[in-house]
Amino acid sequence: MKRTLKIIGIAVLVLAIAGLAFLFRPVSWGGSSEAENEKPVDVVLIGGGIMSVTLATYLQELEPSWNVHLFERMDNVAEESSNGWNNAGTGHSGFAELNYTPQKPDGSIATEKAVDIAESFEVSRQFWAHEVAQGRLPEPSQFINPTPHMSFVWGDENIAYLRKRQEALVRNPLFYGMQFTQDPAQIARWAPLVMQGRDPAQKVAATYMPLGTDVNFGVITRSLTAALKRNPNFHLSLSHEVRGLSQNADKTWNVTVHDLKGKTDRTIKSRFVFIGAGGAALKLLQLSGIPEAKNYAGFPVGGQFLAFETPAVAERHHVKVYGMAETGAPPMSVPHLDARKLDGKSVTLFGPFALQSTKFLKNGSWTDLFNSVYDTNVVPMTKVGIENLDLVKYLAQQATLTDADRQAELVKYFPQAKRGDWKLITAGQRVQIIKRDPKNGAVLQFGTEIVTDKDGTIAALLGASPGASTSPGIMLKVLDKAFPQQADGVWAPKIRAMIPSIGRKLNAQPRLTNQVRRMTSEALHLPYLDVPEDLVPGARPAKAPARPSGRNLNTEEQAL
Repeated sequence: MKRTLKIIGIAVLVLAIAGLAFLFRPVSWGGSSEAENEKPVDVVLIGGGIMSVTLATYLQELEPSWNVHLFERMDNVAEESSNGWNNAGTGHSGFAELNYTPQKPDGSIATEKAVDIAESFEVSRQFWAHEVAQGRLPEPSQFINPTPHMSFVWGDENIAYLRKRQEALVRNPLFYGMQFTQDPAQIARWAPLVMQGRDPAQKVAATYMPLGTDVNFGVITRSLTAALKRNPNFHLSLSHEVRGLSQNADKTWNVTVHDLKGKTDRTIKSRFVFIGAGGAALKLLQLSGIPEAKNYAGFPVGGQFLAFETPAVAERHHVKVYGMAETGAPPMSVPHLDARKLDGKSVTLFGPFALQSTKFLKNGSWTDLFNSVYDTNVVPMTKVGIENLDLVKYLAQQATLTDADRQAELVKYFPQAKRGDWKLITAGQRVQIIKRDPKNGAVLQFGTEIVTDKDGTIAALLGASPGASTSPGIMLKVLDKAFPQQADGVWAPKIRAMIPSIGRKLNAQPRLTNQVRRMTSEALHLPYLDVPEDLVPGARPAKAPARPSGRNLNTEEQAL
């Protein structure tokens, strides 16, 4: 017995020593110390998703002579989260996402986050409209389509909340025209799949915003990449994985890249590095060794959707219907029944269902999570796990779901759905931010965050939704942080030409809202509503119109 206890004690000690050695291992790996180029290139971008490609597009228009290199580990760009099948395709504007408008303790509705996201999406519309005019993006219907956004709830408490939400939001110019109803017949006209076969005794309510959109971020990414390649100063390297980052004494960076097909390494020196590698961004940020990286950890959450591709279903659903999140569920798990345009055809997706995984990328490794744990972030990760037991419980429950369980959730939003009409697909992998907050300690943070070093020589984008929808606005912030003198100086007129509303809030200026929306609606073939110019943000408006203006530029929406 004593011998057995001794063996167990030695084993525990060895494991403890191994665990400590693992936690205190070197964070950064510099890779090759010798760069192939003596003169540094201007920019290295890591990751071929919509973030890196959007930043590259800005830079190419602002500084076409700059030498820019983009490295992507997959065989093509937009193969991870930016791929159309790997996200919900929602043009996030705060119109339907109930988690952006929580109810305060006094019963009022917090609208600030929804308004901020709506402002950000208006920046995206301006950027994409400019790129269409420049010939960098194709005919708009290939990547953005009018798709009204709905919120749908049942039960007295949720109905009361939704009514107050609509009343609070519609007082803002960016939300003017949002309708509320408890009339089942009206909801059935907006979203027939949601109401057909539903118990007529069930109390339901919905809001409806005709200005919503469906966006294929994969098409945007691939199209902008094709345009970038027309400039000989842009260099795209596919099947290349960045495995080392080391800063030189002159503040430049040595970036060590592995050719996954040729099995060779190379090191390139750059003045600036942007890490836009989705879930892999955290690990690359840690490899950089900058002090700022020690404040972060990651929590991976995958997603799955039920996909309806048969015309009998997909061609009868033309809206995005968002519901209420389950208790303890992360915001990205809010149930929604989405009308999509993918691969040239109509598709309807329902989900997402959370997928437990230790991968940071859909095409990543099960060791990703463990390889991101160090002595600097293990305590915050443990603390966040303890404080978010509801989330842990939710993810554990999601891991046990069967197809019958998924069908049971589906019929809450699509009562007549048939099991044989859908297939389960795995969407992209998301990594939520665990952050060391000066006031609150370690917190689990949803959304996105830009992390830079003190000199602005390297930047990384961490986090998830609304992400792609607001990528043009997020990349403007990267420009401000990394190149403040140029952004405020010689670049300013060029940026204003791309984003006419830059530096101004549309929600505070109804006239400006109308000017910008008319311009982007015409360029992107989207509907719009004229906002009364005397509408003061927060004030109760006159009766909102039930349909878009007669100057609606998309004929398919005229019936609204």
